Amino acid sequence: MNKRTLLASLALTALLAACGKTEPPAPTAAAPAQAPAPVAVTKIVVGLDDNFPPMGFRNEQNELVGFDIDMARAAAQRMGVEVEFKPIDWSAKEAELASKRVDALWNGLTITEERKKNIAFTDPYMENHQIVVVAAGSSIATKADLAGKVVGAQEGSSAVDAIQKDKAVASSFKELKTFGDNVAALMDLSTGRLDAVVVDEVVGRYYVAKKPELYTVLEEHFGTEDYGVGLRKEDTELLTKLQEAINGMKQDGSAAKIAEQWFGKNIIK
Repeated sequence: MNKRTLLASLALTALLAACGKTEPPAPTAAAPAQAPAPVAVTKIVVGLDDNFPPMGFRNEQNELVGFDIDMARAAAQRMGVEVEFKPIDWSAKEAELASKRVDALWNGLTITEERKKNIAFTDPYMENHQIVVVAAGSSIATKADLAGKVVGAQEGSSAVDAIQKDKAVASSFKELKTFGDNVAALMDLSTGRLDAVVVDEVVGRYYVAKKPELYTVLEEHFGTEDYGVGLRKEDTELLTKLQEAINGMKQDGSAAKIAEQWFGKNIIK
């Protein structure tokens, strides 16, 4: 075989080998990563104002007690989770919830359209009013009599919202003075530094009943409202489970029993 024939033969062999070569399969797209399974809730941290009797407050032994405390404990037991109660600055409650320092706001929290923008609420479990408390023997008998007077309310409370909604009456005040808690406001009322206090009915009547010689409740009030438990909007599974627990407590009378222990009657909605 001469040199030219040998080169031609080698070229043909290389061509046949190339034609018979199997190309590797094209890489397939990686399967999308599955979202991690949601972590099961084993504990709920409840944020509250610990000076809001009878909903949540400290007794003489410095223990947290109250209607909402008992309701939250009973609901957590039904859900099979641990519950921790964390006193917070109530005027910063939405920030406490959003930052995940607490998981729920359960302490006489009024359901409002404004709060619904940032908070997911359970169904209402109690109806409440914003009542006007004055000193015993006061000449104030109606909301109109509050004109030119100094009125107190808890900072960040629904009492302030209710007052501001009644613009005609609110604008007639000499001053609307806010306090860190209702106890401080009622103390200023008893000493004459305030003319009236607007407060949640459950709280106001609790204190008036303890010291009827000091306080009087007006027949007029600043509106009716509903209490609910507030959660983060993204905690939909927790909201569903909590609502189921509350519904069960309503249906079997557990919630009514707790209410009767604190209020002497069933005030569950």
